Amino acid sequence: MADCVFCQIVAGEVPADVVLDEPDLVAFLDRRPVFKGHVLLVPREHVVTLPDLPAGLRDGFLGAAQRLATAVVEGLGAQGSFVAMNNVVSQSVAHLHLHVVPRTKGDGLRGFFWPRTTYTDGEAVTYASRLRAVL
Repeated sequence: MADCVFCQIVAGEVPADVVLDEPDLVAFLDRRPVFKGHVLLVPREHVVTLPDLPAGLRDGFLGAAQRLATAVVEGLGAQGSFVAMNNVVSQSVAHLHLHVVPRTKGDGLRGFFWPRTTYTDGEAVTYASRLRAVL
């Protein structure tokens, strides 16, 4: 897509600090990192969300995510990583991208970025049942 900045990066039209360049996938440093070394993994094909990712790309995408999560530890000295993606809501670019953020204890990032809630009595059973019905 001509107006997608990630497609432009994949095409070499917009500069990026590429860390992984494979036939189906590209990973590059986030321009506004949570922490230095924050990487974005994208499929070369313009895909908007995880549910849109073709089955033939799933294993490669997850395999690359595993390698990147290992690389931030081995290459940057991080103690671990935070791996996440948004689908539509809070998705700053409408092209599937997975964040791999290097983490160390005491880095200031606390759990998830949203408030937590609890289930009322029996409510969890209902939610689980609704999800099973769809799956």
